[in-house]
Amino acid sequence: MDIDFGCTMCGNCCHDLRLPLTVAEALAWLGRGNEVQILCEALPWPEEPAADNLQAAHKRRRSFAAMSGSLPTRIVVILTGAFAGACPNLQADMRCRIYEERPFVCRIYPAEINPFIQLEPANKGCPPEAWTPGLAPLMRAGQLVDATTVDLIARSRAADAADVPVKQRLCALLGIDVAALANEGFVVHSPSREALLAALREVSAVGSGDVLAEERSPSAAAPVWRFVSNRRATVDALVSVGALGDCVDGGGEAAFEYLGFFPAVG
Repeated sequence: MDIDFGCTMCGNCCHDLRLPLTVAEALAWLGRGNEVQILCEALPWPEEPAADNLQAAHKRRRSFAAMSGSLPTRIVVILTGAFAGACPNLQADMRCRIYEERPFVCRIYPAEINPFIQLEPANKGCPPEAWTPGLAPLMRAGQLVDATTVDLIARSRAADAADVPVKQRLCALLGIDVAALANEGFVVHSPSREALLAALREVSAVGSGDVLAEERSPSAAAPVWRFVSNRRATVDALVSVGALGDCVDGGGEAAFEYLGFFPAVG
């Protein structure tokens, strides 16, 4: 697949988002007075996958080990700049107020950061003219050819992995221990901006020599997490293999929001 691309400054990619951020970007985002939410998903991990399982290796790099009842689990935590309507940094002329300091995900767009997701123009918000042949080459034969974008993706993935210990400490400090089943949805935790900023500063201040418990000692106690789902069959299946699980109705009455990908099934 060959893809050419040129930004039209339509602003479609700057509205109504939960924008994935690195820890450093989240600190800057909060420092500007904007809101950050914490999205959590959990992957059952009863045994280590084969060494040649590249998708599993990708998931492992960006997650930390936990237990849910007697079920070994891995937790993925995503910090997101959340906003309804226009991005707080979007100006009236569709230019970015923090262009030189904008997050990795904004710099990389429309390319994909996840190596297992293929770039599909139809899935992007850009108008058709942004993909007109003859514009700047983005992909050739299915491979990214823009060197800047390739470098930014590598840096983004490295930051994602390096941030895992900080995110684990953040969840422990804030008492966050509820996640959705991966590929079914996310649990969205929304601490106040002030509380989250203070917590992020505290956990980020820990020396770089501090590593995950699983890396210090295989026998170190893993944190205990609970699965939630809006589908009764999912909860029953998880509980049947030893996990802690509960149903949610998606009504927003809990201490978190359940963002499900599928309709609720009782």
